[in-house]
Amino acid sequence: MPKRKILHEERDYTFRSYFELAEDPDEILAEFDYTLVIAELSLPQTTKDLGWLTGLKQKIRRILPFVRLNNETARRETLVSPILLEIVDYCQCQLRIEYPLKVSNWLKGNLDYLLRSKNDLLVIEAKNDDLTRGFTQLAVELIALSQVEEPNIFYGAVTMGDVWRFGRLERSKKEIVQDINLFKIPDDLENLASVLVGILEDVEG
Repeated sequence: MPKRKILHEERDYTFRSYFELAEDPDEILAEFDYTLVIAELSLPQTTKDLGWLTGLKQKIRRILPFVRLNNETARRETLVSPILLEIVDYCQCQLRIEYPLKVSNWLKGNLDYLLRSKNDLLVIEAKNDDLTRGFTQLAVELIALSQVEEPNIFYGAVTMGDVWRFGRLERSKKEIVQDINLFKIPDDLENLASVLVGILEDVEG
């Protein structure tokens, strides 16, 4: 029985298009000859002292009762951007926001956040509080990055602001692993930051 085609040769697809597709993530990634694996990822983690996180964590706890995180802008301004800017300041890495990328008519659009250091790290915001579809979009964006960058391993994260999930693309295996674990903010901020720094500084996972 022939495999059902999801994507059509004559159509254009932006990264956002993959969030909107109704098909299951593994079926969508199969269109790019990638396999989706759901497992517990062994993520890189720094062993450096991240004492500066204490102030950020306390600030987040203070402001959360006063902010309604009911839209993408609110989550970005209150949680995502402040965390990433602290990571950029600590790691002294480059940050690209709404970074345009076009690989083909099936792989094009803007990357929400692309952090560049010893390793690159892609972070996207899940639309409509949907981590599952958000991860599909993240996976496709990682595939696009892997076609224009040299490394074999690429890391990314999808976030709703108060919840983060990581993924890893391994080009040689044509495989994308979705981590079964979630990082919740503010409780897991130290662990999240340890992973973000670990990825950027190329700590062995």
